[in-house]
Amino acid sequence: MKELSLNILDVAMNSVAAGATLVQILIDESQTGKMILRIVDNGCGMDEQTLHHVTDPFYTTRKTRKVGLGLPFLRMTAEQTGGTFSVSSTTKQQDPANAGTTVCATYDTTHIDFTPLGDLASTMETLIGGHAQIDFLLEHRLPHCVIKLDTREVREILGKEIPLDSYEVLAWIKAYLREQYEQQQIGGTQTVSYTHLRAHETRRHL
Repeated sequence: MKELSLNILDVAMNSVAAGATLVQILIDESQTGKMILRIVDNGCGMDEQTLHHVTDPFYTTRKTRKVGLGLPFLRMTAEQTGGTFSVSSTTKQQDPANAGTTVCATYDTTHIDFTPLGDLASTMETLIGGHAQIDFLLEHRLPHCVIKLDTREVREILGKEIPLDSYEVLAWIKAYLREQYEQQQIGGTQTVSYTHLRAHETRRHL
């Protein structure tokens, strides 16, 4: 994959398939060129056998479908920059209250083989548009700002009558994130807020 955002989408879809109700995509970039990516879910988790083989694209516990390439590719993108990769998981049988999986990858963003992050706005639009019943959190910490989208906060503003996967809401989400990234690139400050979404949707439904 030419962009990490596509790899992130693939791994997040694993979380959806695991029955997660909350998927967190957490990115922390430092001024020194180190980046930490974590994808955290509260799904059903993986047992020890599955966890041991999770980066083997040919391993499967079913006869009908092989495990996807999301985790093996993510591991490759991290390690080719001299970074690290790890997966930890707890099943519902082990701890029902704290079940879930955490995928962590570290990168040297100055390395020649670093894969660009790509279009995270489109990744979030795709995840939310296809799985509006699930909550997603994107939190991207940069040296001078934090870019964030939390569907739980968006739901609170919209109310139950406006679905997250409506065309207008998805278009706003994509524009909201892209404006934050554009402002960050030019060294500006965030000018779009959730309040604008409330006003826009209120006018649309009057």
